[in-house]
Amino acid sequence: MKPDQVINQDPEIHGGAPVFTGTRVPVKALIDHLKAGENLDYFLEGFPSVSREQAVAFLELALTQTARRAADR
Repeated sequence: MKPDQVINQDPEIHGGAPVFTGTRVPVKALIDHLKAGENLDYFLEGFPSVSREQAVAFLELALTQTARRAADR
């Protein structure tokens, strides 16, 4: 899945905060759920407009970018 199919930023939606494409759900909501110890299924139940594919793709993108930054240090 291409990054633009996963997340979108628009100043008209949540002040430009990254949201899952096609939704108004901030990606931070997923991060907050996971930090609180909740699983992906629980998040998806609460935000049905986000697909499992989008959520997993976002997590993979975040992991890839984190690994790149760590390698650059």
